[in-house]
Amino acid sequence: MSEQLRSLQSQERSVTAAVTGDEDLGPFALLPGVWANEPDLPGRGWNMIALPFGPPEGATFRPAYRLLLHQYNERLIFSLVDKAVPNRGIGPVADGVTPNADQLLVALDYEQGINQLVGEDFPSSGLAGQPGGAIHHEPGLFLNMSDPLNEDSVDMARLATIPHGDSVLGLGTAVVEDGPATVPPVNALPLGVDQDIEANPYLAPYKHFHDNPFRSLFDPTDPTALLEVANEGVDIIRTTKLEFDSTVSTGGISNIPFIVRQANASEMKSTFWIQEVRREDGGTDLRLQYVQVVQLDFFPRFDGGPGRIKWPHVSINTMTKVDETPVPGPGGYPVMAA
Repeated sequence: MSEQLRSLQSQERSVTAAVTGDEDLGPFALLPGVWANEPDLPGRGWNMIALPFGPPEGATFRPAYRLLLHQYNERLIFSLVDKAVPNRGIGPVADGVTPNADQLLVALDYEQGINQLVGEDFPSSGLAGQPGGAIHHEPGLFLNMSDPLNEDSVDMARLATIPHGDSVLGLGTAVVEDGPATVPPVNALPLGVDQDIEANPYLAPYKHFHDNPFRSLFDPTDPTALLEVANEGVDIIRTTKLEFDSTVSTGGISNIPFIVRQANASEMKSTFWIQEVRREDGGTDLRLQYVQVVQLDFFPRFDGGPGRIKWPHVSINTMTKVDETPVPGPGGYPVMAA
């Protein structure tokens, strides 16, 4: 029996304010509190998304889409913890006895709120939004899961609910390592088409922002580069890496019918890096980086493969922890917190 399971078996189920350093949270122990871009790292959030689009007159590539990019600020709040959540089960029969084998979980609530600073798309649609506008709100849970029967290859989960009409279950594991983590490159070009942006005119929106980076910084052909830039000159002592994947085990995404027909969210992979950073005075600060890739499926593939073209919707950010003790409740947007 693991130490985690033994500890939870000695507790009654409880829902309380989450506290940094709580060992029952396992790899999430440093998350409770408020993470934000402001005031220290404004505008470090970036995302890109391809969308079906009725093009303006004169647009030549078909079927038509637009590539929308945002620079944004975010608040990510981890506020409540639900401990010793029981999933009832039984173990294998031994000596004629069927033992109980209950799984006990620790669920950490989160709420994500994102407001854009600038939006731009190509071809231009007039739909890129206004500065300060809300572009994302997401309540969810991070689950630290015990494994009483040693049957699972995953021990944590992310449950996300998206107001567009999506519900996501991503599963994974955590790794703690000294120093900074390596940020892997992400292929953000659509899958199912020739990915040569110089030779394939269908990728004109990607070539446009490759030749003219968004805000002179963000290149959609190398979307994680700015995470590496954000780590330059930072003394990262230790990194906790959390990886969630909706294609692992029983993970998946459920969507409302309109989304399935128009731009089906089929896969989600996200990696969070919790960084313990040494300050010049010898103290320690906390930073949080992430990259998330959601595949949106729409339009027939050009390569004859099964299904539809997969268009990566990529989001990245670097934030600092700005408050250890958030007040549970709506906190993503200023209008909600008023």
